[in-house]
Amino acid sequence: MHHKFVVPLKIGEIITNRELMSIFRCAMMGGMRRSKATNTLVLISDHTKMYDDKWYGEELHYTGMGKVGDQELKSQNRTLAESGKNGVAVHLFEVFDAREYTYEGEVELAGTPYQEEQLDDDGNPRKVWMFPLRRVRSIPS
Repeated sequence: MHHKFVVPLKIGEIITNRELMSIFRCAMMGGMRRSKATNTLVLISDHTKMYDDKWYGEELHYTGMGKVGDQELKSQNRTLAESGKNGVAVHLFEVFDAREYTYEGEVELAGTPYQEEQLDDDGNPRKVWMFPLRRVRSIPS
């Protein structure tokens, strides 16, 4: 029986990067952190950095990983794109102040990932993958 990882956080709770690592058993760096140990993908929407993550009502359009050049649908971008069927639970954190990670809950794809043009770290236009996400509605038990 595969036990679903239960996150000991409430939506809106603020934790440090170190706490995030120890809870999810994931890497310390990066905006998309896969943990095989907890079967989760942690997404960090860091508003202190240049990524163009945008909320449209209830949907966050999240920018895939890859800082320079066209992004490809591989590695964690692929994990996220296939999250509806690969069994990986996706959890979102937002950063408004450096070192403060606000838990936004478990999210799921709200639509098909799409590509758009953004500037990379070198100021050159490139294609990025955007992932429309929405909070998973918790089923009242």
